[in-house]
Amino acid sequence: MALLERVGTLLRANVNDLIEKAEDPETLAKQLVLDMENQLLQLKTQVAIAIADKHLLQKKQQEHTEAVAEWRRKAELAVEKGKDDLARAALDRSLSHERLAAGFAQQLEDQTAEAETLRAALSRLQQKLAETRTSTELLIAERRRVKMVSRANAAAGAMGVGGERPDVLGRLQSSIAEDEAANVAARSMMQGEGMRESLEDRFNAMERGDRVERMLEEMKGRQPRLERSHA
Repeated sequence: MALLERVGTLLRANVNDLIEKAEDPETLAKQLVLDMENQLLQLKTQVAIAIADKHLLQKKQQEHTEAVAEWRRKAELAVEKGKDDLARAALDRSLSHERLAAGFAQQLEDQTAEAETLRAALSRLQQKLAETRTSTELLIAERRRVKMVSRANAAAGAMGVGGERPDVLGRLQSSIAEDEAANVAARSMMQGEGMRESLEDRFNAMERGDRVERMLEEMKGRQPRLERSHA
């Protein structure tokens, strides 16, 4: 079948090698997927037809096999009645159905083999299509990543001063990493030491308290002078 030949060509093709050697790998990969999907659809149709034909042949074979048995029964009945002419005619008819049953049996055998071949090809093509889709998705993702990196490098070069090209993305990543590290450290301190004051904090609080007391005493010491000046 021409369909099986086309499917065989797709199955034998080294998809990764074809994509790597193509001038436009992404376009070729997408086209391969489309071709496989088209052949897969046709193959599914042929498998369905082959199975339907197989069932039809089975039915025909069964009908003729049953007809053979029925005409043999009639021939026996004719013999019992002494109707040899009818018995001969019935036997002749049974032989005709026997030949037809044998012919349908051979067709059924051939059709079964063809259906199995088509189903095996369908299974292999489905697997090949899944692999090709995966390769295509990876290829597209990689090409997009390369384009993004290229644009980022171009933007970094445009921001350079005096011919230099500062690593803007690198500095940005470092800054983000430093901020994240600082946040992690702060959270760690709050979680691990949030319920107890450090020794330094206690001394600072004590010094602030002493300073507040001195300021209060100074204000009290100035109070009489302030009252006399107002008087």
